[in-house]
Amino acid sequence: MTGLAFPLAEPPEPVSLERGRKLFARGSDFLKGVVAMKGLPPADRLEVCFAGRSNVGKSFLINALTGRKGLARASNTPGRTQEINFFTLADSHYLVDLPGYGYANAPLPVVEKWQRLLKQYLAGRASLRRAFVLIDARHGVKPPDEEILTLLDKSAVTFQCVLTKADKVKAKDMDRVLAQVRGALSRHPAAFPEMVLTSSEKGDGIETLRSIVAGLE
Repeated sequence: MTGLAFPLAEPPEPVSLERGRKLFARGSDFLKGVVAMKGLPPADRLEVCFAGRSNVGKSFLINALTGRKGLARASNTPGRTQEINFFTLADSHYLVDLPGYGYANAPLPVVEKWQRLLKQYLAGRASLRRAFVLIDARHGVKPPDEEILTLLDKSAVTFQCVLTKADKVKAKDMDRVLAQVRGALSRHPAAFPEMVLTSSEKGDGIETLRSIVAGLE
């Protein structure tokens, strides 16, 4: 992958690996669900957020990262959860689960309210260090993803692409998907120039992502 724009992240070096392991070994808990800016917890620690289309696997990824199977709960109805969910990580970080987007059957007033809250959160959260945008490796970047990527550009929030469900993609199809995602990311100035390939089911990429979170300042 050397020399390509937006290469896949390499496995972490031993020091980074251990730093990530120690951070996530210190425990995570659900703090609160937020439906308005006034409900946000104090911006007194570093935070990262996770965004992605409905059914992209956000809850599974957060659970895999934290080692707690039931910490983040996936809704049986895509697009149903319209809260920003905050999880504590040790006593130094927040993990923030943004509601899934791109679900056409959500009522329009709900969608509009969520979009307003999302814009306010992204534009006004000084403690937010990085957004991880989850993209289904089976499908690549879709129009709803483009909307969130553009919003992150406008909000000047650095985002990193995390490809999920990599174990569901045949090797012969992966290069095509990666090329499509790279092409999409190249149009977004806020994109961090490295992707992470993950499988929550098999644990692929989880240690890499832990190390990335632990390395943010």
